Amino acid sequence: MKKLRMAVLFGGRSGEHEVSLASASSIIENIDRDKYDLYLIGITKDGHWRYYEGQVEGIRTGQWEKDSKALVFPGDPAYKGFFLMENPQKIYHVDVVFPVLHGPYGEDGTLQGLFELANIPYVGCDVLSSSTGMDKLTAKAIFSHEGLPQGEYLGVYRHEINENPDGVIDIIEDSFVYPVFVKPANMGSSVGISKAKDRKGLLEALDIAARYDEKIIVEEFIDGREIECAVLGNYDPKASVLGEIIPSEEFYDYHAKYEDGGESQLLIPAPLPTDKNEEIRDLAIKAYKALGCSGLARVDFFLHRQTGKVYLNEVNTMPGFTQISMYPKLWEAAGIPYPELINSLVRLALDRFKMKHI
Repeated sequence: MKKLRMAVLFGGRSGEHEVSLASASSIIENIDRDKYDLYLIGITKDGHWRYYEGQVEGIRTGQWEKDSKALVFPGDPAYKGFFLMENPQKIYHVDVVFPVLHGPYGEDGTLQGLFELANIPYVGCDVLSSSTGMDKLTAKAIFSHEGLPQGEYLGVYRHEINENPDGVIDIIEDSFVYPVFVKPANMGSSVGISKAKDRKGLLEALDIAARYDEKIIVEEFIDGREIECAVLGNYDPKASVLGEIIPSEEFYDYHAKYEDGGESQLLIPAPLPTDKNEEIRDLAIKAYKALGCSGLARVDFFLHRQTGKVYLNEVNTMPGFTQISMYPKLWEAAGIPYPELINSLVRLALDRFKMKHI
């Protein structure tokens, strides 16, 4: 059987650049090379596109930025690929792109729009679902319209904080009791998130979040267990078994996810009653469909420790994809090993492309 020519795209300009390198390295190491010819494309932190032919270890360490060549990914549907700046006559045609980028300028619909212009199939959510999934304020508005259960929240803007920080804090204090969570609206991997316990901490948290986005979310604190569900599919998506996170830190922040040496615990399957398990899996599908997702997403929840009420937290349209990340681990527990999960995502990408072009 003829191999598929797949471009794996990694890096990017967001604060999740290093997470992307880890996810892409894991995919490259585990993909079935009998089925795919790979083209490795990295985007530097300052936005330069590079074609890389070296070892996967060079991606993890950042060596690829020195050893790669400049390229262009054209938006002309006639190309369906890219060419090197030093040799524009040589066109690298690809059948599908796996954009393993997290956060802004990768997971937010911008790259997906480029692939649509270039008429190239790509793994993951489309332009609209990627952008709404990335913008948590917009996503929360959609979830509210759909009647999905979620905690109280408030959106504020960077210019409001800069112009009148005390006024913003007064509004927040009128709406919530401490502690509260503060996060950038367009970021993932827990980058820029803080738990504020008083007025001073809130001012600091707003400052941190505003470094990453002009739009900031303040959320009520929910004393809940952190439950996650992986969803896979296009028009008839399926929910995985559930996983529970026992963070090593006060909450599951960036350090607890990526730097604590495995001290955080991932319980798969999550120890839950059958009825609560099914409720959460059903809500995961509803949230996935509410945003119009396709391919994959991870849906995160809080399960209140006292009341047992389920709260939808957020949807991640390109979750972490290392072998130890929750998304692939949940599907592995459901009987889909990592290499087959990659194959399934590629098939879904090609199927969606075919349906759009009937």
